[in-house]
Amino acid sequence: MGLVGGEENGNGERVGEVHIGSKNKYKRMDSDFIEEDLALCSDGMVITRKNSNSKKFVFLCAIFASLNSVLLGYDVGVMSGAILFIQEDLKISEVQEEILVGILSIISLLGSLAAGKTSDAIGRKWTIAFAAIIFQTGAAVMTFAPNFRVLMVGRLFAGIGIGFGVMIAPVYIVEISPAIARGSLTSFPEIFVNLGILLGYVSNYAFSGLPPHLSWRIMLGVGILPSIFMGVALFVIPESPRWLVMQNRIEEAREVLLKTNESEREVEERLAEIQVAAGIANAEKYEAKAVWREILYPSPPVRRMLITGCGIQCFQQITGIDATVYYSPTIFKDAGIKGNTQLLAATVAVGFTKTMFILVATFLIDKVGRKPLLYVSTIGMTTCLLGLSLTLTLMGKGKIGIGLAILAVCGNVAFFSVGIGPICWVMSSEIFPLRLRAQASALGAVGSRVSSGAVAMSFLSVSRTITVGGTFFVFAVFSAFSVAFVHKCVPETKGKTLEQIEMIFQNEGEWNSQELEMGDIQQLVQKE
Repeated sequence: MGLVGGEENGNGERVGEVHIGSKNKYKRMDSDFIEEDLALCSDGMVITRKNSNSKKFVFLCAIFASLNSVLLGYDVGVMSGAILFIQEDLKISEVQEEILVGILSIISLLGSLAAGKTSDAIGRKWTIAFAAIIFQTGAAVMTFAPNFRVLMVGRLFAGIGIGFGVMIAPVYIVEISPAIARGSLTSFPEIFVNLGILLGYVSNYAFSGLPPHLSWRIMLGVGILPSIFMGVALFVIPESPRWLVMQNRIEEAREVLLKTNESEREVEERLAEIQVAAGIANAEKYEAKAVWREILYPSPPVRRMLITGCGIQCFQQITGIDATVYYSPTIFKDAGIKGNTQLLAATVAVGFTKTMFILVATFLIDKVGRKPLLYVSTIGMTTCLLGLSLTLTLMGKGKIGIGLAILAVCGNVAFFSVGIGPICWVMSSEIFPLRLRAQASALGAVGSRVSSGAVAMSFLSVSRTITVGGTFFVFAVFSAFSVAFVHKCVPETKGKTLEQIEMIFQNEGEWNSQELEMGDIQQLVQKE
């Protein structure tokens, strides 16, 4: 049985041990000490360390890695308004409108599937760069598209780039972040998605007064600008230390860990844990076929990870968040708002609300925990979706109905942003073992994109059949199911190292029983 990071206390007992073996039992990790700026000297004294530099560096890496998410958010936000002018300029049908909006999510699954293998081959850092290049190509093609066909070609490139980006950013951040801040930092991509959505809404409103043939092109063209910042990012962010270890580039991994951790002792402990997780300690090598074989024919622990990771990704989308964002002008028009400028002004309020509450989630995710926020999020969304359905169905198109509709939409995106929005990406990136992380995260992203595409490409047709209010009642039912899913299939991962999280899924009782909290995990003592 192997031990990682153990040391003796005053009673001769070992603390900080992770037992790697068939029983998968472990003792209290010492992350409390090292991640609260404390280090033990040889004479037993406790010294407070200055760790602002490492924290700032990790923070900066998380920001730069999340820039691709601005592109996704901007595209989602800007298309909700640009489609009004594209329809007027290119004379596209309602079916073409649904395809144009929804195809991005369907095509992005190709990027997500390819991103896992690509990131294992060329590294997480350069996969982020590759995603930006592909998206910018698509944005340029869409900006100068003379007809619907060329517009769809640009949409194809943009979708593949987004597929790469949404999968690789959380994986990179979760692999470079310390456990104590991993939840907050891994929620950065969702923050930047929301920021992009808000910028897209603002762009819609700002350029809505231009002639139709010009306004939508400028709206889409502005999305090319973030590429400048991505170029700068490549000179700042390092490669993922866990990927470097997988390539047996141990010294390079150590150099990165020295920049992102607070002490050399902590670096060596993290490096040892990563080496064990990567299989280097046992000289194990996982080929791509072996990885996919383990995912497609999973053992019980891997199956539980897939249920949690892929399930939360699907529930994030089938509750209708993309329909709310993409088609918010349609929702508000059904509520009684008239005029494109007024409709787009109302969407700015939605984007502002969504962005503000994702910031709230960032501060709470590592303090309150994942699961409590998921309960608040899913229950709140269910209430707001039901309220929106009843408002659109019963209230008519008066001022009260308009006010309630705006309140319900803003409430829905607020509850989404405070919980399942960011936590979905955090959990799907942190629950899988290192050897499977890239491919399994890609599979989860595929589930998210397929669900998103199905919702976006069917919303107008379904709404015409059962009304907009009826459609949101269906979303409310799905949201109610998501509450049960969170209760049954999502464990708490706050404060745990990636290696500890892997151990939770080894036992079905720990996976679906919520009696085991972080304090219990850290103070478990192996019982022989």
